[in-house]
Amino acid sequence: MPYAGEALSLLSAILWAFAVIFFRKSGRRVHPLSLNMFKNLLAFGLLIPTVYVFGETLLRPVPLQIYLILLLSGFIGIAIGDTLFFGSLNHLGAGLTAIVVCMYSPFVITLSLIFLEEKLTLLQVLGAVMIICAVLIATKRKEKRTENNKQLIVGVILGVLASASMAVGVVIMKPILETSPLVWTTLVRLCGGIIGLAVVFLIFPQRRALIDSLIITRSWTHIVVGSLVGAYAAMLVWLGGMKYTQASVASALNQTSTIFIFVFAALLLKERMNLRKTIGVVLAFAGSILVTFF
Repeated sequence: MPYAGEALSLLSAILWAFAVIFFRKSGRRVHPLSLNMFKNLLAFGLLIPTVYVFGETLLRPVPLQIYLILLLSGFIGIAIGDTLFFGSLNHLGAGLTAIVVCMYSPFVITLSLIFLEEKLTLLQVLGAVMIICAVLIATKRKEKRTENNKQLIVGVILGVLASASMAVGVVIMKPILETSPLVWTTLVRLCGGIIGLAVVFLIFPQRRALIDSLIITRSWTHIVVGSLVGAYAAMLVWLGGMKYTQASVASALNQTSTIFIFVFAALLLKERMNLRKTIGVVLAFAGSILVTFF
């Protein structure tokens, strides 16, 4: 199917943006570690029957190294990356976090050029730059910042580290993804994330507070919907995009999720779409065309 990877990458951006809106609506009461563990356990429970639906098996006869790389990818990209992302989201809000995690695409493109020997045309590079510029334009705010400086700095650092972790996680498993079943790969990688989070829970001195923050929340609907869309559907589609096209191209298209966040925020959160955001949407669409077809 021509451009299957590119289409899946765009779809994953839409799904992830939808999930972020629900994660944001869940408020700050749920600790990032608890939210990350819940979404991963829910996705894990759904992926097990999905593996059999697609005619795959839980344990494939592949070298141990394959399992270890996928588990490491999940540990870095899911256990570390997603937790840092939720922490940044709590500190900065959706708008500022969207700006910071724009670093994901440049990180993936740089790592792919270095370690995967991928190549981009000049028009594709231009398209990637246009997408990043679109995100920056759409997320720029006129009003003065009211965030505490320390909170702002911490949120930015968390967002950059989250982007780097996600990029490393996907690049190290890209060669395996190209030759392995998608659902099985997703499941094993998710196991790495869950194992990593479980270790953190065990050594975290206030682990009771982590559990309580999830139990006492009044936003279960938002958390469940966000987890279903973000951890299950979006993860499958995201890895599908990475599987069927270059990681650098997929990451650039994934970056359009920021634009979709604003669209869904206007529809679901009743936020206004101004001229700057509209220009960002148009610029991102044009950049996506260049990255996809040239």
